Amino acid sequence: MARLYLAVIAVQLLLLVAGVAGGPWQEFFRPQSEMERDVIGTRWAVLIAGSNGFENYRHQADVCHAYRILKKGGLRDENIVVFMYDDIANNSANPRPGVIINNPNSSDVYAGVPKDYTGKDVNVKNFLAVLLGDKSALTGGSGKVVNRSQDDHIFVYYTDHGGPGMLEAGAKLPFRKKNVEACESESIFEGLLPANISVYATTASNAIESSWAAYCPGEAPPEFMTCLGDLYSVSWMEDSDAHNLGNESLELQYNKVKNRTLSWSHVMQYGDLGLNAENLSLFMGSSDPANHSATVGSTDISLRQLSPTVHQRDADLLYFWHKVRISVI
Repeated sequence: MARLYLAVIAVQLLLLVAGVAGGPWQEFFRPQSEMERDVIGTRWAVLIAGSNGFENYRHQADVCHAYRILKKGGLRDENIVVFMYDDIANNSANPRPGVIINNPNSSDVYAGVPKDYTGKDVNVKNFLAVLLGDKSALTGGSGKVVNRSQDDHIFVYYTDHGGPGMLEAGAKLPFRKKNVEACESESIFEGLLPANISVYATTASNAIESSWAAYCPGEAPPEFMTCLGDLYSVSWMEDSDAHNLGNESLELQYNKVKNRTLSWSHVMQYGDLGLNAENLSLFMGSSDPANHSATVGSTDISLRQLSPTVHQRDADLLYFWHKVRISVI
């Protein structure tokens, strides 16, 4: 039985579980025994940036950074599936052609990232096919899917825009563990995600508020007119970069990210909360050896407060405002 660390299961998927008796979703999400939960199989990851356009630079930057963390953790490319439009790195608006950064001091996070599903292949149908391991349902892309087996662990990270009860990924989705970065992202799980199917989810915000962009003009390098990351996303990734993932639990990272974002949005958690006692390494692999001596505490000066942050729905407008401002100078 695959164990999921999931931030992208949608209402639509949960309805399929309830409506297809004996079907693949019912087996995929059956409750696990205690014996099963003690076994570690293959670690899988599915990373999705659902937006396109240079104004949404931050979403693909988030996904590229997440890929770097998983690679450092020892996950192999054959076990990491990446969805991204891939229209940012070589965009004519990119002041650093061929390079993507996720914070002002970041090195390039784009080089080497596998682009399994790009452009129009970033869509709901392909996402579901990948998660189910159903190659026959794919339309385009690399053909890579999650070939899960008993005791595997699956990490899903989704970043994009959202709204009450939906996410966006090439289309409006009537549904978005570890991580969901989207506005009103709690509404995807609230009252819907059971606690006994070995799925643990965290979201960037609650059901009635926006999530926030980070490292925006004013804090980004001066040549950038767009935001480089998202507050919730850079928070869990910068914490992962700085610490030994074998010593830090899901719950501890959740609380640190929640505290860092508290002035702007309320990070939430759902599903099987018993999983949050597990270490991050169970899903993300071992950390950078340089961090193996790092101590882990409930507070962390490495996760400094960010300012200014920008409302997720205003981040696109901020980019276009800067473009207009530059054009009339």
